[in-house]
Amino acid sequence: MDKPFKAGVVQFDVEFGRMEANFAKIAGHLETLASERVSLAVFPEMFSCSFDNENLKVHSQSTPDIIERLSALARDYGMALAGSLPEQEEDRIFNTLVFIDTDGKLKGRYRKLHLFRPTGEHLYYTAGDGVVTVDSTLGRIGLMTCYDLRFPEVARALFLKGAQALVISAQWPEQRKEHWEILIKARAVENQLFMICSNRTGAEAGLSFPGMSMIADPMGRILVHAGSREGSVLQTLIPRPCEPSGP
Repeated sequence: MDKPFKAGVVQFDVEFGRMEANFAKIAGHLETLASERVSLAVFPEMFSCSFDNENLKVHSQSTPDIIERLSALARDYGMALAGSLPEQEEDRIFNTLVFIDTDGKLKGRYRKLHLFRPTGEHLYYTAGDGVVTVDSTLGRIGLMTCYDLRFPEVARALFLKGAQALVISAQWPEQRKEHWEILIKARAVENQLFMICSNRTGAEAGLSFPGMSMIADPMGRILVHAGSREGSVLQTLIPRPCEPSGP
């Protein structure tokens, strides 16, 4: 991050299995963010179809087309885009966070490392095998997905690879919303990084989701918070030397 840029986080009720409806929501939010000259927008986890696990192979077949359409929007708006969706390789399905740069080029794919077993993710998805940073026009960005936030070693590994900010795409539930904010602050402070974090709203399979998408600075201060309603918020990120993290 050599110069300031505007980052935005988008939150909405990801509709179960309804890929076109979800894409339409994203397109609408991107139009709004583009009017504010935002350079990076982050979407919730599994933004294309949510956890419609029984139909993942069908949804995965549409993922290349969705990425292509997002790439066109990124190029038109000059805006980098990030969020996770299902990806198939041979007979395996991954929860893959993609990062599309401001020129519309797909710069990185991160396959979720830590699958959330209490909701059966391990029954449908294959875990990734490594951390991923992308060298974008905005700087070096580290990628994380939802449950990964609970593992400090993931954020540290991204920091050691030179990440200047971390992007998180999530479906984090209401009953653990306090953990969401605490962990975002902790990872920011531990690694002196910006945290750009999107979480969904709405409800699905007996779970409610609080939104609470937010951006934190390297000192753990919450710069902007989206609250509980569908929408987007933005913040200008200003690179600065790391401040000492002593007592």
